[in-house]
Amino acid sequence: MNSKVKGLDKVEIRKIVFIPMVIIYIAIIVLGLVSPASFASAESSIVNFAGQWFGWLYDLVALAMMFICIWLLFSKKYGDIVLGGKDAKPIMSKWNWFVISLCGGIATGIVFWGIAEPLTHLMSPIPGFGYEAATKEGALYSLSTSYMHWGPALYAFYCVAGIGIGYAVYNMKLPYRVSSCLYPVIGSRVNGIAGDIVDILCLFGLAGGVSASLGVASMQLGSGMNLLFGIQPTTLVWGVILLTIVVTFIISSYTGIDKGVKFLSDKNAKIYIGLMIFVLVFGPTKYILNMTVEAMGFHLDNYFTQATYLGTFDGDQWPVWWTINYWSFMIAYTPLIGMFLAKIAVGRTLKEFTLFNFLLPGMFGIVWFGVFGSSAINLQMNGAQLWEGIQAGGLESAVFNFFSNFPLSKLLSALFMITAFLSVVTLADSMTTTVSSLSINAKNNSTTEPPKHIKMFWGIVMSSVAFINIATAGKVGAVSGIDATKQLAIVSAFPLLFVVALMVYSTVKMLIKYKEYDVVDSPSTAIVDKNLIQD
Repeated sequence: MNSKVKGLDKVEIRKIVFIPMVIIYIAIIVLGLVSPASFASAESSIVNFAGQWFGWLYDLVALAMMFICIWLLFSKKYGDIVLGGKDAKPIMSKWNWFVISLCGGIATGIVFWGIAEPLTHLMSPIPGFGYEAATKEGALYSLSTSYMHWGPALYAFYCVAGIGIGYAVYNMKLPYRVSSCLYPVIGSRVNGIAGDIVDILCLFGLAGGVSASLGVASMQLGSGMNLLFGIQPTTLVWGVILLTIVVTFIISSYTGIDKGVKFLSDKNAKIYIGLMIFVLVFGPTKYILNMTVEAMGFHLDNYFTQATYLGTFDGDQWPVWWTINYWSFMIAYTPLIGMFLAKIAVGRTLKEFTLFNFLLPGMFGIVWFGVFGSSAINLQMNGAQLWEGIQAGGLESAVFNFFSNFPLSKLLSALFMITAFLSVVTLADSMTTTVSSLSINAKNNSTTEPPKHIKMFWGIVMSSVAFINIATAGKVGAVSGIDATKQLAIVSAFPLLFVVALMVYSTVKMLIKYKEYDVVDSPSTAIVDKNLIQD
């Protein structure tokens, strides 16, 4: 079933996962080239079906993730469990751990939507909530909705997956795979066909997520190049930008987590903080501070109403294209980002894990949207015409129109482009490493750095999927092409919705019965199948 990677005696290609994924990726590329319009139409139908029939499940899974994280933050009994056992030691500083968690899971997310989403909800009211465009109520709804999408709820997906996978791998000593966290539900079948199917679905879901992130980043960087250098964004320009991103993250991945991801995340987080401080100081400071806090109160007061809104009575598609869309992206990334976060969290308690992978990065997202979103709302409501700029130049131009209202606008735009570039490189780097780990078998897979040529292979393949979507954009129109890319992420993630729901149940069961599963700390009483335990 497996074939050895040349030159490495202890690492083997996991053919049962590797070969189907190669076939799927090739099929996506071929279909995108042969019939991009019909492919996008089919994707749209699946997206609508998933949102309309299973929107309730998306929302319940998101709420369940939040409750689990809050439970672990305040539970001494379960929060004090150490990944890797009580004698395990942390492998990196808390700062590096935090910035990798922050930057590894958002890609271009807060960078792209920090201005665009609050303005969109301000000027294009959310159906069903009964507010008018460009009003006080609209400002509160727009910012609090952004908090919901980009705050702790986003990181709750990654956090719960990381805990489930981390405990299964480092405490139960099961193979370093997503499927291992389902052991409390399906038992030793995690090492059979059932486990293989789960891992294949996880890789398939990631295909759409990474492709969308690479495509959006290329378009946003293209918009910035148009502003700074007068270079019109075309398919060729997007391709060159994408190639630069790809070369950078392959080089970074080639150097390993300890050098590449750690370095990029550190610099990226510092630029984030610098940009926020600049906007806070030179923007409408008093308004930003007041609005950020007021919107937080509004968010807490209306959280469950907003988090469960599905347009049941008016049949509107807003929940599908916003909240369900976001949860789909999270689900696409959740298993493999969970694997990645587990890999770097050995020696940490579950309470620490939840703090650094849920609460702190989630609150950072709220502060980011509070600073940038509040400032953008203030500018728009005082005649800056940022919304008009979006209508003319697309959502990818929003942040550059925003910075044109500040001193040193060209420098800010350049720094922002660096931030967007580093964000997507960090995500692609971490995901390339994780995909490669899932594609191989090794004696100690959880601590083994995947072979460099395997990481290079997956980096090239994933970026090719992104490029085919950019090429499609050039053929069927920029907006349709990017929409097709985003739809690909949702379609890819749809089967994973049910896997992630099962992961939630399995993780809770695993923690409640942790003393029966902990091979590391309780080797004589653990009930884990000894044939699955790794040395």
